[in-house]
Amino acid sequence: MNLFDRDLYTGHQLSGPEDDPAGDAGHPDPPPRTGFFTDTSVCIGCKACEVACKEWNAVPDDGMTLTGMSYDNTQALGASTWRHVAFIEERVAERPTEASPPAPDGRTELPLADASGAAPSGSDSGELRWLMSSDVCKHCTHAACLDVCPTGSLFRTEFGTVVVQEDICNGCGYCVPACPYGVIEQRPGDGRAFKCTMCYDRLGAGQEPACAKACPTESIQYGPLDELRERAAARVEQLQDEGVPGARLYGADPDDGVGGDGAFFLLLAEPEVYGLPPDPQVTTRDLPAMWKHAALAALSLTAGCAASFALPALFRKGGGR
Repeated sequence: MNLFDRDLYTGHQLSGPEDDPAGDAGHPDPPPRTGFFTDTSVCIGCKACEVACKEWNAVPDDGMTLTGMSYDNTQALGASTWRHVAFIEERVAERPTEASPPAPDGRTELPLADASGAAPSGSDSGELRWLMSSDVCKHCTHAACLDVCPTGSLFRTEFGTVVVQEDICNGCGYCVPACPYGVIEQRPGDGRAFKCTMCYDRLGAGQEPACAKACPTESIQYGPLDELRERAAARVEQLQDEGVPGARLYGADPDDGVGGDGAFFLLLAEPEVYGLPPDPQVTTRDLPAMWKHAALAALSLTAGCAASFALPALFRKGGGR
């Protein structure tokens, strides 16, 4: 890999498959990369993860204002909402009632709508489709927010996660437009950027993140990323075998536009239904090409300047003969 494939400031690889982002960040002998797998098919919208996140990380109140469009009172991820349980409510045509998605082995089966939009068994109406999902920072393999940070406030941990150091953040806001998911935000009245840390302090103590610990259905699962991907693939296969064709993984592919996410999801519908971009791309992926063009432009300018001084000198020398 040549110089132009890396960030000149941080030295991080900017795009493409990356098996060891912690090692790429300079951590010697890092532990296996860890992350989140969120199985939305068993999310019940209880918001225990939101409460646990706020309590453990001392995240302030964000208003909790109902929009009138949903039972969701936190609306979106932000500087004061590091976990957000989305309530997606869709009106669909009446369909014959079908079985709800099968529960993973060893768990209680939950009465959720299936991917076709059918109501749960025993429901009085088949017109309302409920999809619930606990969203969070994706802890991208190629994190543009980290690459554009001028102070080093955003850094890659030994677990492969991306964390903001609040005492170093200068509030420049460069990370906000850099995030392909629109996750990171500056806190009003403060100016500094905040987001999920995957409970970095708990990880260092050998504990799982607070949200995963609090989830009553194990919709949020934490562990080594490779193991989670295998478990998620098996879960998708189980759902599809049981007649839920819309089941799919989101953010689990290391060859996607961000190199795979450290927090990925099992969805029951298209990503857009959940407010997720269908094909996220790391926003710094074009920096290598920009640097090459800038280097060529600089060389051309240098050559032009040299020629502008050299040619008059040659003419003067020739005229003096």
